[in-house]
Amino acid sequence: MALARDAKGENFKSVAVIGDGAMTGGMALEAINHAGHLPHTRLLVVLNDNDMSISPNVGAMSRYLNKMRLSPPIQFLSDNFEEQLRQLPFNESITPELMRLKGGMKRLAVSKVGAVFEELGFTYMGPVDGHNLEELIATFKEAHKHEGPVLVHVSTTKGKGYAIAEQDQVGYHAQNPFNLETGKAPPSNKPKPPSYAKVFAETLIQLAENNPKVIGITAAMATGTGLDKLQAKLPKQYIDVGIAEQHATTLAAGMACEQMRPVVAIYSTFLQRAYDQIIHDICIQSLPVFFCLDRAGIVGADGPTHQGMYDIAYLRCLPNMVLMAPKDEAEMQQMLVTGINYTQGPIAMRYPRGSGHGVALMEEGWEAIPIGKAEVLHQGEDVLFLAYGTMVYPAIQVADMLTEHGIKATVVNARFAKPLDTELIIPLAQQIGQVVTFEEGCIAGGFGTAVLESLMEQQVLVPVTRIGVPDRLVEHATPDQSKIALGLTPSQMSERVLEMLKQNPAPSFVS
Repeated sequence: MALARDAKGENFKSVAVIGDGAMTGGMALEAINHAGHLPHTRLLVVLNDNDMSISPNVGAMSRYLNKMRLSPPIQFLSDNFEEQLRQLPFNESITPELMRLKGGMKRLAVSKVGAVFEELGFTYMGPVDGHNLEELIATFKEAHKHEGPVLVHVSTTKGKGYAIAEQDQVGYHAQNPFNLETGKAPPSNKPKPPSYAKVFAETLIQLAENNPKVIGITAAMATGTGLDKLQAKLPKQYIDVGIAEQHATTLAAGMACEQMRPVVAIYSTFLQRAYDQIIHDICIQSLPVFFCLDRAGIVGADGPTHQGMYDIAYLRCLPNMVLMAPKDEAEMQQMLVTGINYTQGPIAMRYPRGSGHGVALMEEGWEAIPIGKAEVLHQGEDVLFLAYGTMVYPAIQVADMLTEHGIKATVVNARFAKPLDTELIIPLAQQIGQVVTFEEGCIAGGFGTAVLESLMEQQVLVPVTRIGVPDRLVEHATPDQSKIALGLTPSQMSERVLEMLKQNPAPSFVS
């Protein structure tokens, strides 16, 4: 925006606000490197430093900012020094030497504070108390006087103003409704089943205890993914790289090269940042990296940036990649064993945010699922339901609703989007002649598309209805509200299947 302003000859202020946790990200460092090379471009960067992202920040950058935060403000030192020098009766010819002296004094002053940013071409100011409005205003006024990029380092406290949140900065990053006086959630009428993240973490811990080669890797999402539990129990088998998904992915590739078993736990939407690394560093070499994609599908109130809609489509097209999704938390336990035991190449498991279905969990002795093998859950002769992951139970509900209309459905838990269980699916499609696919992800390029491709390759021409997320962004809402808007409730899907069957009463296929 600042460059566009200058190119158009306009005059307005361009300010970027960035959190200290995001300073570990590649794009932030790339932009700082670029901006520092533009000495005449007026740009203000406000670094909001609270030593936190979702969890406490990690890494060398965090340590450096922490040292800066504890140092006294020095932003006006060099300017005051220059003003004092100008009052001395020196000859004009000594000005260059004075300027070098000024630069030396400034470098000395910021040597333990803003030296890195100064060396990168920024004028550094701070640290400034981010909760002192007068100090902020004075600093920003001074910053806007400078030509070229300026970085104002603002020190803040996460949760400031609410003592309970200040004391529990991790727990109050994203909260459900709670009592303001106590800070606790209201009592629930009935206990919820454990979350997928909790089942994932507890199962992974047991597997890691029995296999020291298992390493859990996260990109600043320890609490969200549940890997904070692995950190507490087996800290030597846990790595947090900060907000740096690209590095996390290539780090896992390197560890896989050395016969370790890296388990990369990243939200579906955030793995998109590491797409190049997945292709070039993992798939090309067919390295056994296990991706565990939390928050896959509709995630609710986090808005369009966090919806896990695209992982099936963007991973399915990659050679050597295996994709699987559990129908419930018990099957997730089996898939964790499957992913850790799989050594022929990369493998990914997607699973949703929130609680499981309350099915019985196994404490140990889980068995791996054969790669690419589906299972038949219901038998019927009128329509074939192929469901993937979180849509298996809704597909069963749809099948139950259709029985009221005299329609009997075969329901298949696909388990794998790649490779598909064509040995099971193709004969059933030929026999039944009507196919409906169910997925909680984008329809374009997703699981249903994979089924269509397989049927076409086998020259099986039957009516296929794909049910999933249409080609649009899913906005801020609760998951239930989003499903209603997208036509993904069981009643809505049953009506759609009924309409499809009316339009195609006589199945036709070529075998």
